[in-house]
Amino acid sequence: MKSETMLEVKNLKMYFEVAKGLFSSDTLTLRAVDNISFKIKRGSTLGLVGESGCGKTTAARCILRLYNATDGQIVFEDEDITHLKGRKLRRLRKDMQIIFQDPYSSLDPRMSVGDIIGEPLEVHGVANASERSEIVFNLLKTVGLAPDHFYRFPHEFSGGQRQRIGVARALALNPKFIVADEPVSALDVSIQAQILNLLQDLQKEFDLTYLVVAHDLGVVRHLTQEVAVMYVGKIVEKAPTEELFQNFAHPYTEALISAVPSLDLQRKMDRLVLRGDVPSPIFPPPGCRFSPRCMYAKSICSREEPPLEEIAPDHFTACHFPLGGSDYSY
Repeated sequence: MKSETMLEVKNLKMYFEVAKGLFSSDTLTLRAVDNISFKIKRGSTLGLVGESGCGKTTAARCILRLYNATDGQIVFEDEDITHLKGRKLRRLRKDMQIIFQDPYSSLDPRMSVGDIIGEPLEVHGVANASERSEIVFNLLKTVGLAPDHFYRFPHEFSGGQRQRIGVARALALNPKFIVADEPVSALDVSIQAQILNLLQDLQKEFDLTYLVVAHDLGVVRHLTQEVAVMYVGKIVEKAPTEELFQNFAHPYTEALISAVPSLDLQRKMDRLVLRGDVPSPIFPPPGCRFSPRCMYAKSICSREEPPLEEIAPDHFTACHFPLGGSDYSY
């Protein structure tokens, strides 16, 4: 019997050694992902959100085994995949795919659309040449593109169409799990909703499980059932999506939610502007990593790191003084 949990990440760490200086052999440790844990239920969507540089994309690449994690465990369909190699890792690639952020740079300009979408099939030896072409034509139809697009090249398409090509390529091997890395951030606002609706429709049609990496909480609210908020390599809050928006508990989550665009002019005046800069993951501050920028910080915040604790059913936060939500309306 299949487990309800598709993916489980346990105490994941990803550290990089960086040179101390241009002419120095000494190194410093960059803690890109620093001891994070979460689960994704089969057929659901988890949003991993935070500012640029918080470690969310690095965490996603560790899960896909594009990086070898420094420590921790990645369990996919009840199998520990943290250290898979060779043929076992190759087989895993068919079940886990990615939709890249930039539809312009993620497609080879020298290849036709048919070759781009069909390449994963060829690499994994799926079907013969004529059967692969038929699969690609069906995928084009599935993502809302025309059959004659098979013969065209990426430069002949708009940004939204290119992202549809990227989605078709991710679907080619009939995966179970897809990472969508900022899937609409490079697109015009008018096109974003089309791609988001396409991803939702595909999830229902193919029973897909998503990890959506994003900085835009508006996108995350539209797509996800659960959200994990990251800050400088740590998860600071995790909750069901609507629970997070209505009863956020971490000051950083409050700042992110206050920045979500709204037609309410009064609410725009209440936007929280964080002071200071995001600290370096090489030299994270002591205690709570958000404390230097937090408007509610007290002395204990700069001394002791708060653990990620459950404050309500399925609602976790890492804060010494959790908030009680607010009256932001959308």
